[in-house]
Amino acid sequence: MSVEIILLALSPVFLLFVVLEFILFRQYYDVTDSLANTALALLHQGADALALLLLMPFFYWLYQYRLFDIEVSALTIFAAFVLQDFLYYWFHRASHHVHWLWAAHVVHHSSQKMNFTTAFRQSLMYPVAGMWLFWMPMLLVGFSPVVVISVVALNLAYQFFVHTQAVNKLGFLEHLFNTPSNHRVHHAINSGYLDKNFGGVLIIWDKLFGTYTPERHSSPCRYGIVGQIHSHNPLVITFHQWRHLWVSVIRAKGINARLKVLLGYPTSSHQQMSDSD
Repeated sequence: MSVEIILLALSPVFLLFVVLEFILFRQYYDVTDSLANTALALLHQGADALALLLLMPFFYWLYQYRLFDIEVSALTIFAAFVLQDFLYYWFHRASHHVHWLWAAHVVHHSSQKMNFTTAFRQSLMYPVAGMWLFWMPMLLVGFSPVVVISVVALNLAYQFFVHTQAVNKLGFLEHLFNTPSNHRVHHAINSGYLDKNFGGVLIIWDKLFGTYTPERHSSPCRYGIVGQIHSHNPLVITFHQWRHLWVSVIRAKGINARLKVLLGYPTSSHQQMSDSD
């Protein structure tokens, strides 16, 4: 079962939550923004389906070198889910600190709105950026490609529900899970919020590795990216950072300087930087 099939099966649930949120919390929506999010989701799903078709033979080739033969059971599925969430944390953290990865991930952060359709706002360039490389350790440990792909899909499905302003803090759950409150912080560009709360399902990784901060009523979240692009064109949203990255690499002098551009902390694709205080 592929990521696309699992997410497609859940799409009626996602749509129901979008409709209810739109009716009850219209102030969180901009229809043009949400339409752009939907177009980006379709492009992303198409790219992922093609990438999975091309990569599956490689996944099975790598799987033959696994350290253990892990049988499928409730316990091993749970272990796979936790391990994948741990790896997702590092992928997500790297995507905010490595320019090459940010060029894809910036798409998800480029909306100035926070609602359930923001979860749809994904990049078709994730396969090119190499998101799938972060799941390779699971194959080498001994989880089958089907199990790996399934827990990736479940992780992404969970994350749909944290993209909302309609849910306040959830008590003790805030200490264990990525909640709407914790994820609002992640999408915010306020000083003190930027590059925080990278967890997918569990927030414990952020607490263990020093990247956690709670949402504060004294500092309401402001959404978007540093150097906002102000466009609803899916192609502009998808490729503006890649263009900036390419130009920056060309202008850099020497191999070391170019590697620093590719692998260093991202810079804005707009010269006019927005205030992130």
